[in-house]
Amino acid sequence: MSVLRGRTGIVLTWLIFVGGYATVSVTLHSGPRLTAFGDIALCVVLLFANAGLLVNASSSDWRRNAFWMLMGMGCGLWLIGQLLRTNFEVLHHQRIPAPFLGDVIFFLHTVPLLGALALRPHARDADRSLRFGRVDFQLLFSWWVYLYFFVVIPWQYIAPNAKQYSISYTRVYAVENFTLVAALLYLVARNHGPWRKVYSHLAGAAAMYAFSSIVIDIATRQGVYQSGSLYDLPLVAAFVWFGVAGNIARRECPPAERAIPPLAPESTEMPSENQWPARMAMAAALSLPALLIWSEMESSAPAEVRRFRLLTTLVAIIVVTSLVFLRQRLVDLDRLRLLGQSKEALVNLRRVQAQYVQAEKLASLGQLAAGAAHEINNPLTAILGYSDVLAGDPSTGARAKEIAEKIREQARRTKGVVGKLLSFAQPQPADVTLLDANAIVGNVVELCRADIKKKNIRIELDAESHLPGVRGDANQILQVFFNIINNAVEAMEEVGGGVLSLKTFRDQNNVVIQFSDTGPGIRDPHLAFDPFYTTKAVGKGTGLGLSICYGLVKEHKGQITCANRPKGGATIRIELPAVLALFPARSTGSAHAVAASSRLF
Repeated sequence: MSVLRGRTGIVLTWLIFVGGYATVSVTLHSGPRLTAFGDIALCVVLLFANAGLLVNASSSDWRRNAFWMLMGMGCGLWLIGQLLRTNFEVLHHQRIPAPFLGDVIFFLHTVPLLGALALRPHARDADRSLRFGRVDFQLLFSWWVYLYFFVVIPWQYIAPNAKQYSISYTRVYAVENFTLVAALLYLVARNHGPWRKVYSHLAGAAAMYAFSSIVIDIATRQGVYQSGSLYDLPLVAAFVWFGVAGNIARRECPPAERAIPPLAPESTEMPSENQWPARMAMAAALSLPALLIWSEMESSAPAEVRRFRLLTTLVAIIVVTSLVFLRQRLVDLDRLRLLGQSKEALVNLRRVQAQYVQAEKLASLGQLAAGAAHEINNPLTAILGYSDVLAGDPSTGARAKEIAEKIREQARRTKGVVGKLLSFAQPQPADVTLLDANAIVGNVVELCRADIKKKNIRIELDAESHLPGVRGDANQILQVFFNIINNAVEAMEEVGGGVLSLKTFRDQNNVVIQFSDTGPGIRDPHLAFDPFYTTKAVGKGTGLGLSICYGLVKEHKGQITCANRPKGGATIRIELPAVLALFPARSTGSAHAVAASSRLF
């Protein structure tokens, strides 16, 4: 059903349904034709109301969908009762019997409307799950069914009395209708913005319906009521108003509204509003013995009516109390769930705090390393200069020149290690260039070699000699490789040492870097890249290393996966898009580091 466009569409709707009904009702004379028109017209109006309400039940918000479906259910029950009336008056040309079987349907149609209000579709908190709304609705439905059995049914079946039945039904029905009006007016007073407008229209429709039921009841008692007469005009207007309210909600409260930050007035009323379903459950449970006491001590009803009310109340106490206990159980489970989430959030917060502390330590260490590296570079420059002088002096002997060459080679090697350490320790701006994966792997291995030897761990490097280049930031790729090697070393250290196999090769359009260790493996490989997931002892890991690696590889449009090896240990595989037409130039040191496969460090 399309949304009514502005005031013009609303005015046309009122003119078509209400104005058209009034015109035909005045034109036709009393008789079967007027009755048929009235019954069929009410069915059409009820279909319009259902369409106007249910058109809102297609959003992604379960609370809003359930609200409008319950509103539609309320009008749908009225439609079922109206179809029963139409069957008697139009198809079989019979008067409506008194009491009428459809009266209970007309009575219960208000219950879904009341149950819908407990869902509070205007609320932006999503903590209350749908099962709470279901239990609240079942509790509300059970209580109103009990009230109908307690007040009305005795005069229909136990001690039949048409007059008393009519009076009892009218009273309890009026209480139900005005309860709905009062609840809607409460929501109007407690809300602001577009939902206040929607609740105002629903309250107006409910008030119009309550007024129409009183008008029809008075006309029926005076013997002047007939289906299709002007006495049904307020009823037609009420259901047209329900349909218009649904269309206004469709226009004024789109699903995207939930993304808007909550307004201050709504945020202040939410805590108090959350309590009323529990208070409703308490009031329902306490009202049962109160009604029973009134029936036994104050009522002048016959003995069989009091006995029926006693049995009805006992059954209702069992049902309502069970639902109250079920609701409390659901509340306890929900609180335990929230408590678990709070504990998990607190643990994650502590991990983040520890990670911040560790980051500060690493930053301080990086500054210290940078200063030390600069200080080391000064004597290294002098050593290189003196070794060059010594090696180039013609008067130096062959043995001395050989020693000078070794000193110069080791000094240059030390200077290269210090330069790589500075490049890794100091933050560098992202610089996407053509990279040689073999060279970066060789650099990382060289940085880690001294620490690895002390831990009875060796690295086996199997590098493909002619790999295409990859585009990326050298420092970030270096950080990824370093984190993976560091994790593998720590894992193998737990079992007293092992072998870390590094392999680089080309796989179709990707350059693959594969890290395989002989450690204990990863406990949950599918969780390895989740933030804060760690199997290390408290204080030894934050669970962010592999998560950071995952993010950096994704930024380079690559893939990173992990799996446990059948023979023990874990394998981490990184795939980076290859630049197939370009092969990066390698430095002498890097080429020497990766030229031979299965080289041991």
